[in-house]
Amino acid sequence: MRVGVLTGGGDCPGLNAVIRAVVRKGVQEYDWSFTGFRDGWRGVVEGDTETLDVRAVRGILPRGGTVLGSSRTDPFAVPDGVRRLRENLAKHRTDALVAIGGRGTLGIAARLHAEHGLPVVGVPKTIDNDLSATDWTFGFDTAVGIATEAIDRLHTTADSHRRVLVVEVMGRHTGWIALHAGLAGGANVILVPEQRFDLDQVLAWVASRFQATYAPILVVAEGARPRAGGPVTGPVGEWLAAEIERRTGKEARTTVLGHVQRGGSPSAFDRWLATRFGLHAVDAVRDGAHGTMVALRGTEVVRVPLSAAMARLKTVDPALYAEAGVFFG
Repeated sequence: MRVGVLTGGGDCPGLNAVIRAVVRKGVQEYDWSFTGFRDGWRGVVEGDTETLDVRAVRGILPRGGTVLGSSRTDPFAVPDGVRRLRENLAKHRTDALVAIGGRGTLGIAARLHAEHGLPVVGVPKTIDNDLSATDWTFGFDTAVGIATEAIDRLHTTADSHRRVLVVEVMGRHTGWIALHAGLAGGANVILVPEQRFDLDQVLAWVASRFQATYAPILVVAEGARPRAGGPVTGPVGEWLAAEIERRTGKEARTTVLGHVQRGGSPSAFDRWLATRFGLHAVDAVRDGAHGTMVALRGTEVVRVPLSAAMARLKTVDPALYAEAGVFFG
């Protein structure tokens, strides 16, 4: 059997661990051959490939990013994209495909399987942890660890200068990184896209922290928005810091963590999870369980239909957000 492997969407710590596990198990236990498609679905559409064998994946476990490269190419948006994709899979004698990605990459995989019978198995990755069919996605733990360390370091600067510090983290549609990193880092305010915030209440929390003799840290997801008022112009962290300074007179600065949350070596948990996902993806291919995605439920790796995995965005539960509210202000 010859199996294709691709990584699509944003880069993410742990992608290489999946590639390594897929190839090692497929070669050692089943004597399969592997073709890597470069830059996600672009590589399949354009026939851009490389051979994946045990030597090729040696030493990549601790490396961030992906040795196969990544892109956000959508075959359905490319002229003759699906036809070219099918021709290249046939040309490279690809019996099945392992697609590693988030909502975009796996949404394409689900559509290709449903409409064109593509023999594909999905592996969920996203630092946002927003896929509803799995308890955790790899990359999330690393991103939270990076954000938490940044918050820890910023506490000393905030206190030294009696300055409000706003930390903007990734999370356009969900606030999982903001919630976990904010709680772990001892933030005084956490703002997420799922809960529109009251700017007056945020200002009251800021004032309360100064009355308690230390300067506040605010963690805000990039997709968080106020309940009322004019539109947010530019990054929400910069907007929020400007509003705080304008309305309270307190000096405020913003740190936008941005893509640093995606980079670097994966955490131990993400290496463990990504490796297990890769091993179970090979088993799904062996069993002909096409159109499924591997997922973590508790400590067990299970298979779920790709269509179900893409059906709903996993958002922050209001009850979880309410727990963090004990530490606001």
